[in-house]
Amino acid sequence: MAVHFDHPGPGNTAEVMRLAQARAAELGIKQILVATTSGATAALAAEAFKGNHVVAVTHATGFSGKDVQELTAEHRQKLESLGATILTCQHALGGVNRAVRFKLKTYQTDEIIAYTLRTMGQGFKVCCEIALMAADAGLASVKQPAVCIGGTGSGADTALVLTPVNAQDFFDLRVHEVICKPRL
Repeated sequence: MAVHFDHPGPGNTAEVMRLAQARAAELGIKQILVATTSGATAALAAEAFKGNHVVAVTHATGFSGKDVQELTAEHRQKLESLGATILTCQHALGGVNRAVRFKLKTYQTDEIIAYTLRTMGQGFKVCCEIALMAADAGLASVKQPAVCIGGTGSGADTALVLTPVNAQDFFDLRVHEVICKPRL
């Protein structure tokens, strides 16, 4: 049964990690995908899921400013020392279509999909998006389920069990379980 938090945000991070770790162990899931900005949340996940295949999905370089990568050197080093894989790439539900929005002031299909997924919460959208990104990079198998961890702003407030798909197969994405998320 899913746990619902009263509020979104980083205050839920420790409980998300506990719930996600317990459910991954129950189901025997070894594929863990976690969204991260500075790397702090991914470092917590890499510690919590030692021995598993942990993929830390960062913001694309340039997301917050020209040539800016928000993943800190300290967290990068910690993630690498814990054996996590770091993925930095174009956002599956942003990318070049966001340039169309910025320049032409019109939304494209990927951002409409993102807004639709946000009806279940920002972290829910993030979990689905990082599953696409990790699959496209060849860092997540599309043949086995993953636990995906995402959040609203910073930290983690959502964990899902889903089977990743490549972005071209988006409509085949299935969320098998909501482990936890904020009540909206």
